Amino acid sequence: MFHFKDFGIESDLVILTLSVICITLVILTIVLFVKMSKLNTRYLLFMRGREGKSLEEVFSKKFQNMDYINEEISNVNDRLNLIEANLLKTYQKIGIVKYDAFKEIGGTLSFVLALLTKENDGFILNSMHSNSEGCYTYIKEVKKGEVFVALSEEERQALENAMEMKTH
Repeated sequence: MFHFKDFGIESDLVILTLSVICITLVILTIVLFVKMSKLNTRYLLFMRGREGKSLEEVFSKKFQNMDYINEEISNVNDRLNLIEANLLKTYQKIGIVKYDAFKEIGGTLSFVLALLTKENDGFILNSMHSNSEGCYTYIKEVKKGEVFVALSEEERQALENAMEMKTH
């Protein structure tokens, strides 16, 4: 049989040491249990969120909102691309020159209007007014800023005015 006295150790001292260790372990276990309980309470309160709502519900709704917003952004981008493509086909540049077609007879009721796209495609509209003969209107096609028929000084000026306009 094993005896502590054989080793020069008092059995009372061993029992006392083991009792102190056991009591310390019991106290540490209680402290850890209390801390764990507080942490669990705080976790449950945190997970319940504001006004008792579950954070899982809140997160789920936020992610659904993000999905909706991303889908809407994609739709807006698609519409913007369509608008930009159509914008290239619209008349964005304008040049207009008023003049007296028949010098001192009709006044400055005549005009030349140049309408161009961003790529300088479009037309020149020339409306010549006369008091005695009425109004004559001519149109000339413009491709890439060039016209393949003769231009009057006023038509050339209206075309240059339109081509100098900046588009964004």
